[in-house]
Amino acid sequence: MPSTPTTDAPAATAAGAATGSATGGDFSDVTRSDASLRRFLHGLPGVDQVGAEARAASLSTRSIKTTAKAQAIDLAIRMVDLTTLEGADTPGKVRALASKAIRPDPADASCPPVAAVCVYGDLVATARETLGDSGVHVAAVATAFPSGRASREVKLADTREAVAAGADEIDMVIDRGAFLAGRYLDVYEEIVAVKEACGPAHLKVIFETGELQTYDNVRRASWLAMMAGGHFIKTSTGKTQPAATLPVTMIMLEAVRDWREATGQMVGVKPAGGIRSTKDAIKYLVTVNEVAGPDWLDPDWFRFGASTLLNDLLMQRTKMRTGRYSGPDYFTLD
Repeated sequence: MPSTPTTDAPAATAAGAATGSATGGDFSDVTRSDASLRRFLHGLPGVDQVGAEARAASLSTRSIKTTAKAQAIDLAIRMVDLTTLEGADTPGKVRALASKAIRPDPADASCPPVAAVCVYGDLVATARETLGDSGVHVAAVATAFPSGRASREVKLADTREAVAAGADEIDMVIDRGAFLAGRYLDVYEEIVAVKEACGPAHLKVIFETGELQTYDNVRRASWLAMMAGGHFIKTSTGKTQPAATLPVTMIMLEAVRDWREATGQMVGVKPAGGIRSTKDAIKYLVTVNEVAGPDWLDPDWFRFGASTLLNDLLMQRTKMRTGRYSGPDYFTLD
């Protein structure tokens, strides 16, 4: 089914008009000043709130066949960033989580590993040691997560320390106060600086969409982060409500789709927070396929930030394989 835009015109068209060229990814004219960046971001087509929410609701009603469901569950498992971000986290908890990430279901060797383990920076070395060369990545939150309230020097030091300890991926938070105050160039320059501090590590840029107030701001933040070089755009920290929602994720998927049309470059999307059930995960996968396209149905381009989702996926997987539920206490609690 062809995708229906939630705006009056594709965002890539607005990007082309603002830069004089929607190909090649050269946005230097746009980012040369606060005024030009504001002009570009506020020139993006507005989001039709009613239309966006109606389309997301429509996509959430799609059903898939049994064989496709089994494939979707395995794909969703491979897309999980298995996360623990609590003040009470210990090295022992992180080691157990990392072991689960490699072998989510010890009773079934055919169960795939997850994409990554996401922890605070001071526990990166513990995760790295446990994961070894398993192929499961280590992701670290940084830049004064979750508030983002710190000096740039502190944020960059936070990032460098996590990468030095073995992080493959950095999940940074934008300065929402600066963004909402219209200081877009400050936000852009900070993302650029954090990306440089990441070195070889991939950068995910967290918007905390529940604090951005409007869908238009979600679209603007998406383009801002992509222009600054983010490898992924991410909805939320999981520490505020609302966290990930289907309409917000759909708008971000439209943005990465339009970004590829404008520049030829792919950027990933990561909804995080509040996605707890297999049913929810499948709704997101259907939306990815319908909005961005099948190229994004890959852990390199779409992730779930979650702590409890994995257990439900495992329970549903066991039910499809054996015909009976194992119960929530069969799998380890995260």
